[in-house]
Amino acid sequence: MNPFAHIPAARSRREFLFTAGGGLGGIALDWLLVNRGRQAVGAEPVNPFALKPPHFVAKAKRVIFLFMVGGPSQMDLFDPKPNLEKWHGKPLPESTGRPKSQFTTGNETILASTRKFKQHGKSGQWMSDLLPHLSGCADDICFIKSCVSHSTVHAPAIYELHTGRTLMGHPSIGSWVTYGLGSESENLPAYCVMPQPEGVSEGGAPCWGAAYLPAVYQGTLLRKGAAPVLNLKPPADTSAEQNRRVFDLVNELNRKAASPDDSDLAARIASYELAFKMQKHAPEAVDLSQETEETKKLYGLDRKETADFGTRLLLARRLVERGVRFVQVYSGGGPLSMQWDAHDDINGNHEKMCGHVDRPIAALLTDLKRTGLLKDTLVVWCSEFGRTPNTQGGHGRDHNPLGYTMWLAGGGAKGGASVGATDEFGLNAVEDATSVHDFHATILHLLGLDHEKLTFRHHGRDERLTDIAGEVVTKAVG
Repeated sequence: MNPFAHIPAARSRREFLFTAGGGLGGIALDWLLVNRGRQAVGAEPVNPFALKPPHFVAKAKRVIFLFMVGGPSQMDLFDPKPNLEKWHGKPLPESTGRPKSQFTTGNETILASTRKFKQHGKSGQWMSDLLPHLSGCADDICFIKSCVSHSTVHAPAIYELHTGRTLMGHPSIGSWVTYGLGSESENLPAYCVMPQPEGVSEGGAPCWGAAYLPAVYQGTLLRKGAAPVLNLKPPADTSAEQNRRVFDLVNELNRKAASPDDSDLAARIASYELAFKMQKHAPEAVDLSQETEETKKLYGLDRKETADFGTRLLLARRLVERGVRFVQVYSGGGPLSMQWDAHDDINGNHEKMCGHVDRPIAALLTDLKRTGLLKDTLVVWCSEFGRTPNTQGGHGRDHNPLGYTMWLAGGGAKGGASVGATDEFGLNAVEDATSVHDFHATILHLLGLDHEKLTFRHHGRDERLTDIAGEVVTKAVG
């Protein structure tokens, strides 16, 4: 008895592919040229990366999202609190709430900052001696000193800053932006991510995932070197011309069979076509040999402590000038020694971490400004939370989501402004408290997107980055 008698014989190569491997062959074939099929019937190509109009006139076209993993200390960087010296060695007043955590009881004594603060620029922005290079960009930065998040635990707080929720399973802000606006580049991903080489941050891939948005909107990991995207380079024995001929042949075979209304397959086709183009263009985009020695030195590529982060920020600039919509760069990840999580030694940790990022971030702002890109490129500096004024272990600080500092520069943000305030100890936001939803709504607003209108239907609900909350921080908008 023939065990395969019940399976009908394939009448063509195409039908064979559809019945083999769970239909993956057929999907791949359809994937390759639905757009040409649409053109054959007079329809416009379906491209999920096609430019989409914003809801209103945008001030920013693109975003460079700098995430400091672990929680930098606001009162040691941007938010001086002289009262800490007066209360040094004493417990926080009960009126502050004396927050407790998994590490502290709330009764720990106050730790005064040893950093030296000065006002910088015409705007008189306060910055500490840990940021000698960034202080030269004071008039381009809008500080929001009253940020509030909802968790003292890293992973949930990191998810919140990336997706608007403390639980994984929701699209990242980069995915929402590319879903809402499309891509300016036909040859590079709309959304690129560059983690710390030592390892990704706590939270991992959901921080740049698309979740229930179409998968084409998830972030693409980029790495240094000639192979910025894994598995992108074609086999060594196959030339680009051969690849193109195979691609065109499969297109021709599918021209008549392609469905002009299948947007899901069209999205996959667009991704496949993009991958083909990236084989040629991605290596060029990350080729820093095209940069001048002066530019490399500006970003600190000639210094051991700044070479890595400087390289990634220089790559970020090269990507946005080539039309990439959203670039996400991490400071911190992998070993605890490579994060801003200063539980034991606030000075030692922040001197090291600021040493990695201060020069490169200042270089990025300077470079974007001199090339005219800063006007419509929004640079975001953020973290999952700040640090407490009371000490942990004598010389460190604990997690503090109740009031901390994040900042925006360029892209329509109000340079030289300082929005909101914390109490005299730097613990609680007491003026213009800014939630993560508010922060996200402001970023979207600068991109010309109404956070209440940028929605996606999922399980019968119109989901959005800001859930059911969020207000634009108008004081931060220039």
